[in-house]
Amino acid sequence: MNVDFKKEVEARKDDLLKDLMELLRINSERDDSKATEGAPLGPGPRDAMLKFLEFADRDGFKTKNVDNLAGYLEYGEGEEMLGIIGHMDVVPAGSGWDSDPYEPVIKDNKLYARGSSDDKGPSMAAYYGLKIIKDLNLPVSKRVRFIVGTDEETGWTGMKHYLEVEEKPDFGFSPDAEFPIINGEKGNMVANLHLAGENDGDYQLISFNAGLRPNMVPESATAVIKVNGDVAAFVKDFEDAMSAMPVSGEAEVDGNMVTLIVYGKSAHGANPHLGKNAATYMAHFLNQYAFNGAAATYIKIADEMLHDDPYAKKLGLEEHDETMGDLTMNIGIFDFDMNRDDNTINLNFRFPTGKDTDVIAKLEKAMSNFDNVSVELCPGTHQPHYVPGDDPLVKTLLDVYHKHTGLPAHEQVIGGGTFGRLLERGVAYGAMFPDSEDTMHQANEYMPLDALFNSAVIYADAIYQLIK
Repeated sequence: MNVDFKKEVEARKDDLLKDLMELLRINSERDDSKATEGAPLGPGPRDAMLKFLEFADRDGFKTKNVDNLAGYLEYGEGEEMLGIIGHMDVVPAGSGWDSDPYEPVIKDNKLYARGSSDDKGPSMAAYYGLKIIKDLNLPVSKRVRFIVGTDEETGWTGMKHYLEVEEKPDFGFSPDAEFPIINGEKGNMVANLHLAGENDGDYQLISFNAGLRPNMVPESATAVIKVNGDVAAFVKDFEDAMSAMPVSGEAEVDGNMVTLIVYGKSAHGANPHLGKNAATYMAHFLNQYAFNGAAATYIKIADEMLHDDPYAKKLGLEEHDETMGDLTMNIGIFDFDMNRDDNTINLNFRFPTGKDTDVIAKLEKAMSNFDNVSVELCPGTHQPHYVPGDDPLVKTLLDVYHKHTGLPAHEQVIGGGTFGRLLERGVAYGAMFPDSEDTMHQANEYMPLDALFNSAVIYADAIYQLIK
């Protein structure tokens, strides 16, 4: 049966946009400080998930709330199940926005809001693709289960719980990356370096803080230093350094206490080379001064082992695989207080081959050159994932993409981790087009309206081809 999916999306554009904007107004950042029995990850992620299910109930789908950690709708009949897996949580909005990140704004044919491109916009485009199939009552031979998680950006708690208590789809995709397809994802792991805090001397590091999440390049960093010397000269050095670096900064002076703030550029942790890590630039400046004790080690590691090195060459972790690409490293969170015995630098690695234990072993070897530094592997590691290009799922999705765009359709591997890897035959599919600017995890995140509607066309056709 031939269906003009473009015409069908055109007829529903206003409804799609209205629903999406309603969803975007929900601040769905995970907030464990507000967690309750009814909102295990805080109210925001739950409320966004419930809003998604509310749309599905309205449109006549069978739905289920899975313990306020995930939700799904189901359509069709048959033993085999296609899974579509999106997420309703978002990373923290951060600073630097030109508008309220939770009040959607359309400007220059772009929809600005946190979650517009990651992942509420793409999820709603895929939802409307499935809705069209239901509205037209097209014949299908398989079931579709559209699942939405509530903490893709953190520990995947929601989807892990779903897989413990609900049926696992046989194959599927996540609308949470880019076209033409993502059929390979590097391994993803987080590690913490642990150091002491006590230090004294002419320059004393009181605190050093930066970063919001492991998978975000820190856009700002703040350090408080006690200067037992020429404060004016220290501040002048900082100002001169900032003018010579691709970042900016400011200094606040209170007696011999100096607060330094560096402003860089955030980016997705899977692509740290696209950002400017404010924290490592801060360390690069501070490392010229005579700090001692734990502070000297903290600053030395941040500058000499981590700064301006997205491929972790200084740590001895450099790795390239012909299919999966390069190992990358994002230095996501800095947390130092001289009055604490345990201070951390948080590292997020995307590795193409091997296991997380291989990365840890090399990291421990690099850190053995420093006194009193320990390495911790954090929970939630994902090993590399790949679905071959000749798999019928991959071939069908690439064919549909080429049909509607006329653009080359080829395999891709990314450093980002999507819910596609939850399925053995799972991939990520859209919704960012090759010529689009990637603003995920950044201030002024947006999704072009043309991309929103064109991706809905592709999703509708792709879902139908996979289940008819």
